[in-house]
Amino acid sequence: MEKFQAPLALLARLFLAYIFVVEGWEKLFRYEGTAAYMDANGVPASLLPLVIMTELGGGILVTLGFMARYAALALAGFCLLTALLFHTDFANVEQLINFNKNIAIAGGFLALAAFGPGALSIDERRRRP
Repeated sequence: MEKFQAPLALLARLFLAYIFVVEGWEKLFRYEGTAAYMDANGVPASLLPLVIMTELGGGILVTLGFMARYAALALAGFCLLTALLFHTDFANVEQLINFNKNIAIAGGFLALAAFGPGALSIDERRRRP
């Protein structure tokens, strides 16, 4: 399995980052609707630019493997906050599924933070002499 480690780490980063890049980009075009959803859930809409920056910026950093450990920690925290702020109506099956998915994705980001982005990353290229 060691010979597959670098491409698997890259694939894992791409899979983890995908939803955040897509959702961050879409929030730019659904700004008012997203702001209203945040307000309805007791989260100030004034935080939406930070949300977009975290999702889109963090997703791009993870994709590139640049400052990936820091971006992964930020996105893990984002996933946990999202689970706790938006998906705690466990009587609603969809909310429970989204809560569980956010916890699982946070786990993936914590693994990325712990073990790094792998050989096929900007971080690794910068580390080498």
